[in-house]
This record gives sequence, C-alpha cells and structure tokens, in this order.
Amino acid sequence: MQTKLTLKDSKPHYEILDGLRGVAALLVVLFHVLEVHSGGDHAQQMINHGYLAVDFFFILSGFVVGYAYDDRWGKMTLKAFFKRRIIRLQPMIIIGSIIGAILFYYQYSPGLGWAGIADVPLWKMLLVMVIGFTLIPVGKGLDIRGWHEMHPLNGPAWSLFFEYVANILYALVLHKLSKRVLALLVCIAAGFTIQYALTNPNGDIIGGWSIDDALQMKIGFIRLAFPFLMGLLMARIGKLRYTKHAFLVTSLLLVALFSVPRLGGTEQIWLNGLYECFCILIMFPFIVWLGAGGEVKGKKGSLVCKFLGDISYPIYITHFPIAYVYMAWVTNNNMTLAESWPFALLVVVSAILVAYLSMKLYDIPLRKWLRKKYL
Repeated sequence: MQTKLTLKDSKPHYEILDGLRGVAALLVVLFHVLEVHSGGDHAQQMINHGYLAVDFFFILSGFVVGYAYDDRWGKMTLKAFFKRRIIRLQPMIIIGSIIGAILFYYQYSPGLGWAGIADVPLWKMLLVMVIGFTLIPVGKGLDIRGWHEMHPLNGPAWSLFFEYVANILYALVLHKLSKRVLALLVCIAAGFTIQYALTNPNGDIIGGWSIDDALQMKIGFIRLAFPFLMGLLMARIGKLRYTKHAFLVTSLLLVALFSVPRLGGTEQIWLNGLYECFCILIMFPFIVWLGAGGEVKGKKGSLVCKFLGDISYPIYITHFPIAYVYMAWVTNNNMTLAESWPFALLVVVSAILVAYLSMKLYDIPLRKWLRKKYL
C-alpha cells in the first residue's frame, strides 16, 4: 500500500481539496443565513466560526497556486500568469455584482441599519455595480448599504480583493523565494496572527472587508498572510501521506471546527482567539495535508467532489445578495428561526441553484471563450 506521495512524482488533480472547498463554501452560506438569528451576538451564532472558511480558502489558494505554477516560471511570463488568474476569477466577480444590484432594493431593513437603501438613486447603485466588476474597493462616498463594506452590493467580494493581492505578490516576489525564506515568512505571519487574535478586544479574527478603517485593512492582510504563505510552503515541501476516507474525515473536521461554540464568554475572550489560532495555524494545514494525500474511491465520490468543487467559487461569490434579502425579511417581520426555517432552507437551495446556473450558463462558456481567445 502506498504510504507516501510526493508532488514531484506526478501532478494529480486534488479532487478532495476541490470537495473541501465546496464543503467550506456551503458552511459559509449556512453561516450567513443563520447570522441574522443571532441578533448580532456572536455567542448565539449556530455555526459560530463559519467566517474562518475565508482563512481556509486562503490556504487552499496558496497550495493550489504554488502547486500549479511554481514549476512554470521558466516558460510562463507575468502577463500569461495574470491572464490565467483573471480569466479564472473575474467572470464570477462580475455576475456576483450584477446579482447584488438586482436584489439591492429588496433588502430595505431599518432594523439592520439599511433604511437608506430606498433613498439610494439608481445611478449611484449602478455605479457601485460597475466598480464592483473591477473589484476596486469603494469608500464612504459610495457606501450605499451602510456597513462600511468595500463592496456594498456583494460583501464577500472583499476576500477576492485580497486573493488578487496574494496573486500579485506571488507573481512578483513569492515564487522566487527559497523554501527557507518562505518558511521564515510563515513563522512571522503566524506571529502576527497570534498577536492579533489574543489581544484584540473582540476575541476573534473577524474582519477585512473595509478600506475606511486602517484596522480592517490590517485584519485583512493578517488573515491573508499566514494561510496563503503556508499553502505555498506546503506545495513546495510536497510530502503527503495516504489517508483512508480522507474526504469524509476532513469534511467532518471542517464542520466540527466551524461549529464549535464561541469560547471564553465575555470574561476570557482571548480563549476564543486562541481557538481560532489553533484552527488557522494547525488544523487547516493538517486538513489540507490529509486531503491532498487522500484518494476518492469510486465514481460517486468523484462526482460529489467535482460538483462541490465546481460550485464552491460560484456559490461563495453569489450567495450573499440572496442572504441579504432573507436578513431584511426576517428582521422586518421579527421572525424567529423556528418560524422562518423553511425560507432559510429555500435561501440555501436558491443559492446552490443560482451558483450552478451561473457556472453552467455563464462562467464555463465565458472562460472557455476567453482561454481560446487570449491563451
């Protein structure tokens, strides 16, 4: 039985990592749907640490980018790399902004601080939509929702902004670094993660979605640095261990980690920060290591992982405008989860359907055309 694999021996497609990306994306959808029922109290959130999916996405991204491109730089130019990444990421960013615009005026909710939505002129909303196509962050002057988001029509797009930052740094600098230097940067980034998680007054590592607040930008870069660098380092080290039932094991680990209740209460908030460090610095690399070393047995398992992988990015970048509508409706009608759960389920199903249709009818055909034309 094979016990060790090395990335240098072959370049398999990591089906399990694709599947894990989909599992994490679905947990994000559930997190956002249930978020409104917590009343703003993080301790009441049912999938309490669902926001850590972003950090998990960053480590997956670092691993996949390093694995896919590290050995291409002798024959691939910067221009070619950026074209490939833009073609991969940009089409769904555009459709996410469009969906956000279509649903924007259905999200009126004074209880969420969104009372001003009805007063936003159409031209201004459309301007934000077009800027959203480019992923350029907007400031206070175009904060049409009132949550200080850099992308008011589609909040999760903030992490794609940092994804682009990571790709730019990788292309310009990081791919040139030795494993030792990269390991040193990983250690430094881990130090920043620990320092912030244990000392910030909120007791968590939530944030990164605003350019109006220097602290928010700091959080964004802290959340990006360790996972992405660690993913790159893991791809270069390349020693994997074969694990039975790796997809099931790693999926259950993700669900368990995200579902742990908030720790420490209001008296020892640092305990929650310590737990998040444990997730980001130890468990996420461990899960990627297990997943990369595993194999999917059988056609059904491959189809499940492929489906989850295919919809992972589309559902992540398109679900939040739908969740915004649900949040507004629940708040405006003072609905409990016991009363609104069928509609919550409908939001999840709708998010999956919108993501799938966007992928099949728009993203895949457009990327195929772009690759043919520009690559």
